[in-house]
Amino acid sequence: MLNYPLNLSFKLLAINPQVKVTDASGKTVLYLKEKAMSFKIDIRVFSDESQKNQVYQIKADKAIGINIPFSITTPEGTKIGSVQRPGMISLWKATYNISNGSGAQVGVLHEENPWLKVLDNLFSEIPFVHTLINPAYLVELGGKQVLYLKKQPSLTDRQFRLEKRADLSDADEKLLIPSVLLALMLERMRG
Repeated sequence: MLNYPLNLSFKLLAINPQVKVTDASGKTVLYLKEKAMSFKIDIRVFSDESQKNQVYQIKADKAIGINIPFSITTPEGTKIGSVQRPGMISLWKATYNISNGSGAQVGVLHEENPWLKVLDNLFSEIPFVHTLINPAYLVELGGKQVLYLKKQPSLTDRQFRLEKRADLSDADEKLLIPSVLLALMLERMRG
């Protein structure tokens, strides 16, 4: 079990996107690195910045299309679950369906207030203004809110805070944390 809240940060102008995840004590607990120059999204999640111990792999099942599912696996290839964005990509509201290893939908990640995301996209490149607009995302499991992800004000990079709102089993946490990381990476690409 992780020590919440988790802090997630990534550089604004990185060619090879990387996300560092630290726990409440400041210890790095996850380090995410997207494979550069790939036709399909391929994200490796490690236990720390040394990148010696891979914990998850998140990979698009297809290179191009609508409703692309993303598989979450262990380094050995055991499927933990999948994440899929339903419908056409929208500027309005981000929603991601989360399924377990058997393919049954068990959760959803969605924006708390879509208007904040629209404003964040419009003003993200204006110095100081983007620090005032901080969209948030809710993660629900079985209809119950369990995690809360919120963008934090920052001038030099993008920072998010992930809070736990309800108890999670180890299996739920192992599915939801990489799901949140994937959604964060996909939303970063949207703006």
